[in-house]
Amino acid sequence: CCCCQIRPLLGHDVGNEAASHTYRETQKSIDSSMMRQLIPLLAAAAVGVSADDYNHRYKAGDRVDLWVNKVGPYANPQEAYEYYILPYCAPDTRHHPDNEGGSFNALKAHSIGERLGGHALRHSGHDLIYPSSSNPSETGVLETCTTAALTTDQVKLFSTAAEDQWFYQMYVDDLPVWGMVGEMLPDLEAAKGEKFGSDLSHLEEAVAKHAENQGEFKPYVYTKRTLQVSYNADRIIKVDLTSEPASLTEVKAGVQLKFELDIQWAQTDTPFHSRFDRYLDHAFFKHQIHWFSIFNSFMMVLFLMGLVALILLRTLRKDYARYALTHGRRDVEEGDEDEEFDDDDENKPLHDKPNVGATGVEDSGWKQVHGDVFRAPKVLPLLAAILGTGWQLVTLVMGVVLFAVAGPLHGEVHEERGEVLTSVLVFYSLSSIVAGYTSGSYFKLYYATTQAGRGKASGGASGATQWQLTMALTVLLLPTILGAVLSFLNGIALLYGTIYYIPFLVLLKLFFLWVFVSVPLCILGTLLGRHAKLGGKSSDPFPCRVNAIPRPIPEDIPWYGVPANLIPFAGLLSFGSIFIELYYILTSLWNYKFYHVYGFLLGVYGILCLVVCMTTIIVVYFCLNSENYLWQWTAFYSGGSTALYVFLYSIYYFVFKTSMHGLVQTSFYFGYMLLISLGMGTLCGTLGHWSANKFVRTIFQNVKVD
Repeated sequence: CCCCQIRPLLGHDVGNEAASHTYRETQKSIDSSMMRQLIPLLAAAAVGVSADDYNHRYKAGDRVDLWVNKVGPYANPQEAYEYYILPYCAPDTRHHPDNEGGSFNALKAHSIGERLGGHALRHSGHDLIYPSSSNPSETGVLETCTTAALTTDQVKLFSTAAEDQWFYQMYVDDLPVWGMVGEMLPDLEAAKGEKFGSDLSHLEEAVAKHAENQGEFKPYVYTKRTLQVSYNADRIIKVDLTSEPASLTEVKAGVQLKFELDIQWAQTDTPFHSRFDRYLDHAFFKHQIHWFSIFNSFMMVLFLMGLVALILLRTLRKDYARYALTHGRRDVEEGDEDEEFDDDDENKPLHDKPNVGATGVEDSGWKQVHGDVFRAPKVLPLLAAILGTGWQLVTLVMGVVLFAVAGPLHGEVHEERGEVLTSVLVFYSLSSIVAGYTSGSYFKLYYATTQAGRGKASGGASGATQWQLTMALTVLLLPTILGAVLSFLNGIALLYGTIYYIPFLVLLKLFFLWVFVSVPLCILGTLLGRHAKLGGKSSDPFPCRVNAIPRPIPEDIPWYGVPANLIPFAGLLSFGSIFIELYYILTSLWNYKFYHVYGFLLGVYGILCLVVCMTTIIVVYFCLNSENYLWQWTAFYSGGSTALYVFLYSIYYFVFKTSMHGLVQTSFYFGYMLLISLGMGTLCGTLGHWSANKFVRTIFQNVKVD
């Protein structure tokens, strides 16, 4: 097992405020003691790490770095602090702070993706020497150190760690290992009796019995750990970390703790390319339920495709026949108006009691809104910017997923810290041109149908203002929302001193990336969209002319013609196609699992796109048939309503599937889930609008209009 063998035995909730106060007090003493090491630390940070840490090849006698990453409550993944906020002592090696040139607590060079992912690796101070193949035991070593007498504040820190089940994370050659800081236990002198074994191997039984008797629990920390590193030739293959139960020592003021790390080397025949397989929970991610969910979603797609095909091939064909029949009535003589018509299904009116005027033309059905169906939607610049952002997200998600699927070609993304976040930044920046082009072309398409567009050319003062507003919204909409939420979370992380605080230099790099890459590409895309030819061979981009005066929308319509009644059902169907996969994704985000089944994710993404498109077409058809021509926002809301169900499910997951608590973790969880839900809603709404647009154009270009 790559984790500590002793699982948390008992936990108590401890206020985050108390832990934060203790952290700040201890941090002051740590900072003062580290000032005299400033020069060697800066030198080590500037140099970074040796080339062996990047190519993962070593030879006998090479030094292998052991990095410490974070420590924090097991139940709260984002409430993580730097390892040495706990009063661990510096190992008595060449890296000791008293020795010049040591690297103890030196910060490793990190990418932007690593810092955004909450990684802050520092040198542990331990000295690992790569062994020779002939005699690996000769490089095994037992490194020790002893703390000074613990102060009251240091005891509080260790007590908080034991009560709240804190764990720590270390890295050796980019392989992570975990261990628990300590436990809350009864008096161990009683537990060491004959009944429980002198090696404390039956602690769970001892704790359970003590809890039944309502006994007092005390904080204990592990003081001896064994680090076993397995290697194959010049490659490190496996790292195991175990904490010795017999080393549990009670934490009391004035006590000196002696920490030991037993470093052992062992040879293995496991190949290098499969060394990360032990971290991947294949039984969980490739469970039969996962396959069944894909099959279930696929069957839903087939059902919806059949329903849409029914609308397109049967219902619409009948509609065309009826409209052609009523259109033909205008060409016959007035005396023939009373002629009886065939009762065949294809000649039935759209409603049981059609309202037919003197000319014999139906006054109901989707054809009656042909003069308004291509009218510009309300708040055109905002919708154009949202759709541009949506297409950017569609491109981004597809790019990141395909990049992850191609992992065997360039390296699996789950094996490199921050690689997924780095790819998100790259694809977001490059896809800004997609956002600009789609928003600009959409605005140009509908601006001519607005009152301002009819009154003057789009190059006029009003048109220029609208263009600038569309461009500004496209550039600022998503970054503003992201910046607001992340700034709030960053303030909380800074207040509590967690490593998920984004440093100023990283924020500055992100700002420069946005200003010098994303913004210019977005502006360029908007200009290209503004000058794009949208009508094809025809100068008119729409199949039907738009009337100057809007047609009134009927109020007396059946319930299935009201958009507010249909939109929730559309979102529910879309959510139903992904909720199983959403569970796996949330478990990876919040429960320490490495998500690696990107083939599943690609398939579910494709299914989601199809379901959203199908459901939106159905909703728009019912609305148009009720003579409601305001379909653009309806189509967007139909797909975007998926976000509501995603966020509601995240609340359920938080309450019933996790043990998260405290302001820090709660803020991070719901802050991130809010961003994920908004992104999901924008993406699905954009796909829904696109499919509805194709549907509306298709049915109206085949209608004979006077």
